Amino acid sequence: MMKRRTSTAQRIRATAFFAALVFVVLSLSASAFGAPATACDKLASLSFPNTTIHSAAAVAAGAFPPPGSGDAQSKAYASLPAFCRVAATISPTSDSVIRVEVWMPESGWNQKFNAVGNGGWAGSIRYADMTAPLMAGYATASTDTGHEGNSGAFGLGHPEKLTDYSYRAIHEMTVFAKAIIGAYYGTAPKTSFFTGCSLGGHQALTEAEKYPADFAGIVAGAPSLSWNRLNAARIDINLIVHKSDDSYIPPAKYPVIHDAVLQACDALDGVKDGVLENPRQCHFDPKSLQCNGPDGPSCLTAGQVQSAAALYGPIKSPKTGQEIYPQMMQPGSELGWATVAGPEPLGYAREAFQYLVYKDPKWDWHRFNPATDLDAALAVDTGLTDFDYPTLKPYFDRGGKLLVYHGWWDTTISPMGTVNYFESIRKRLGNGVVGKSIQLYMVPGMGHCTSGPGTDVFDKVGAIEDFVAKGAAPSQIIASHKTGSTVDRTRPLCPFGKVATYKGTGSTDEAANFVCAAER
Repeated sequence: MMKRRTSTAQRIRATAFFAALVFVVLSLSASAFGAPATACDKLASLSFPNTTIHSAAAVAAGAFPPPGSGDAQSKAYASLPAFCRVAATISPTSDSVIRVEVWMPESGWNQKFNAVGNGGWAGSIRYADMTAPLMAGYATASTDTGHEGNSGAFGLGHPEKLTDYSYRAIHEMTVFAKAIIGAYYGTAPKTSFFTGCSLGGHQALTEAEKYPADFAGIVAGAPSLSWNRLNAARIDINLIVHKSDDSYIPPAKYPVIHDAVLQACDALDGVKDGVLENPRQCHFDPKSLQCNGPDGPSCLTAGQVQSAAALYGPIKSPKTGQEIYPQMMQPGSELGWATVAGPEPLGYAREAFQYLVYKDPKWDWHRFNPATDLDAALAVDTGLTDFDYPTLKPYFDRGGKLLVYHGWWDTTISPMGTVNYFESIRKRLGNGVVGKSIQLYMVPGMGHCTSGPGTDVFDKVGAIEDFVAKGAAPSQIIASHKTGSTVDRTRPLCPFGKVATYKGTGSTDEAANFVCAAER
């Protein structure tokens, strides 16, 4: 039967009971390496506080039924090894319904746990993201964060669900997953990792800050930091671009701007390859494309020049002139501008103001006023979705390792927001934590978590494993770009402050011909 927390005393008793149960399970362990100590179906009879286990069943190799129809990951599902699948619901409050799944290899477990994060508003278990860890021998877990559907509507009138989404669900999933893994194998995971991008990157950093004991290594990609400022910036920039017919930049002109940027800046890194290794070196002025006469397909109107400049710049408060949100777009990202400069603001931003800020589904984004609406957004947030002051010292003091990455081509979340976060940690905790406890890798030419003309495929789990095992961040991470299924370029990703620099000989599409050198 499902149990719910109703008092501090009950929570303390539940925690004590939970710890005792795990201790007993692990003490009875006599299993061989990587082999189950308890039959999978027997896990369904276990009892955990505030938790209902709906099913525990062995899944034969290649027999996992792909969720939905036409799933692009169907080939990966067909390649899955035999595993134990546990589905449960966790309810830490009376309004919490956190669905969780834990997958554990039937054989060949590497004695490690790799939890995966979500994207957007979450609202579903990330089955596709669980396939790679399982095939690599990890036990893995995912959660829907306490609601169904990729919409912010769940938060309207449900503060506990918002708390679950913001941070509690990932932690509750992690505690349960470790316990069920221990029960199945008869031994707890030796090491635990978390990997996530976008919302998953936010979840990763939140875990490090709020629950420093949960994971030894954490990978945070393109984290959605300063959530309310980000959403305010997304709406504000959209209104700037659409303030008049003259100011709107049609997508047909994006290549014109992009080509001009490459012409001005592509060779600054020593290689003309269609990718800017360090966009911060590029000081392209869109005014150079302003039409001398009437509007045309290969030039920008005066209003379009102003819009392009706004996209390249930070969002500032009209009241104080202070920066609200850092530079939205980096030079080189022009082909992806429709994300925020399209006909309407990004849906996540609209819904954040409708359901969380003003609690009015009929709120109209057209009446957004940066002079007042940002203050309203920050006033309703209690640190759930926004955190601007990292307190990672407890995590680092425990020996935790944090690997952060972000694509320079990202047009959904500002790459500079992640750079600023990293620099704030360096400033707060000192240079000694860089490379020892945390490292940032900016990915040239990569879009939001993936895609783009850059090298967007790399072994994130292998990198954090290396970081944890050696106590020092990788000096480089080899990344690749694929066209179809063919790898046509490799390049090293460098610790922030260094860039991949061509040695001067050999193919510029091979990582071996580059070295990570200090940026100029």
